[in-house]
Amino acid sequence: MAEVTLKGSPIHTNGDLPAVGSNAPDFRLTNKDLADVGLDDFAGKRKILSIVPSLDTGVCAESTRKFNQLVAERDDVVVLVIAADLPFAMTRFCGAEGIDRVHTLSMMRSKNFAKDYGVLIQDGPLAGITARAVVALDADNRVLHAELVPEIGQEPDYDAAFAALG
Repeated sequence: MAEVTLKGSPIHTNGDLPAVGSNAPDFRLTNKDLADVGLDDFAGKRKILSIVPSLDTGVCAESTRKFNQLVAERDDVVVLVIAADLPFAMTRFCGAEGIDRVHTLSMMRSKNFAKDYGVLIQDGPLAGITARAVVALDADNRVLHAELVPEIGQEPDYDAAFAALG
């Protein structure tokens, strides 16, 4: 169980992020077309998993904009933004913001992703959704970088995530 804060108050996740050097757990999440996808759907690409509580918050929206901008320069990388939001809301947000380089994935059918990645919030007002985290994977889904952002209202270290990809 890891501890992060929400506006300075401690909250806890169900576990820890996958360790650097380990193989990332596969998952099934729902995309904008309501299809279930997993890591194999992005085979051969390096991946940034941007795990956010909800795109309907300022920091989550800003980090999605930033990752969209950063990935535009990398053909070998995909950014997967993962949240509890419904695919419809995620698609509406991306359309309104002109975000077209990230893939949004919803946990609407299962919280197994959050459990397997150790980011499921266990207590406090956000219990049941994810803490903010970034996981960078190589093309074989080996973890190169894992950051559990210590304060949910704080942005992740974008530079460290992309630097880990080389």
